[in-house]
Amino acid sequence: MRYGVVLFSSDRGITPAQAARAAEAAGFGCFYVPEHTHIPVRRDAPHPGTGTAELPDDRYLRTLDPWVALSTAAAVTSTIRLGTAVALPAEHDPITLAKTIATLDHLSGGRVELGVGFGWNTDELADHGVPPGRRRAVLREYLGAMQALWSREEASYRGEFVSFGASWAWPKPLQPRIPVLAGAGGSEKNLGWIARWADGWLTTPGETDVDGKVALLHQAWREAGRDGRPRVTALAGRPDPGLLAHWAEIGVTDVAFGIPDRSPEEVVGYLGRLAGRLGLARAGSGPVPAA
Repeated sequence: MRYGVVLFSSDRGITPAQAARAAEAAGFGCFYVPEHTHIPVRRDAPHPGTGTAELPDDRYLRTLDPWVALSTAAAVTSTIRLGTAVALPAEHDPITLAKTIATLDHLSGGRVELGVGFGWNTDELADHGVPPGRRRAVLREYLGAMQALWSREEASYRGEFVSFGASWAWPKPLQPRIPVLAGAGGSEKNLGWIARWADGWLTTPGETDVDGKVALLHQAWREAGRDGRPRVTALAGRPDPGLLAHWAEIGVTDVAFGIPDRSPEEVVGYLGRLAGRLGLARAGSGPVPAA
């Protein structure tokens, strides 16, 4: 099982480049950042954690652009994979976003992992022109259009929300296929969507009954005629050895731990302690990396 970290990146504290470099030095395999383009002040959409319009903290208002953040991380690392947990493709032009992601994969040596979400903040989505009740359909089409641009010499796509004729688009991703992980609650509907349109599942914070939901995903995967087994990345709090061993047995392939947007010294120290508890080969706090 592979271990990664999620930095809820903001304009405070450690930079993504510093955090990714420290995580790589400590032996972690993946570095993730989230995305929100903006947060409408007046919202009808409840936050999934609070159940109301109230946000858990103000980092939602201060989130860095994920692709700029990951490009700075790519420039100072060489092995750690670079992902989103999660990005919101429906809030972008898919042709332009495909170029951005392919460029990052090309320049990073094939290290991108695309974690995507349907978007809990429907007010945010509405400002980007996403029709009410069509989040899943828009995301599905945008992913299909991007996959076409990434994989074909002359790409075209015809859909309800995105259409373009035969086109050239380089660079292509260095990887044969950029992994797409869908971050969503483990409902039967969401897991069925993942089995048809993604490469794996990224759990939500505090997800319950992971055993049953992983089994349901595997069943949906088989019914969709997919080969192999899906990726399952579980978001975790403290590193519980018993729980991690159990997750590995049931098919969890990756675990990601959150790190705070605090000072470089605090975060680097935390990463060293976490790596030590996980038994990573390069565990240790090390020096604070330069920005």
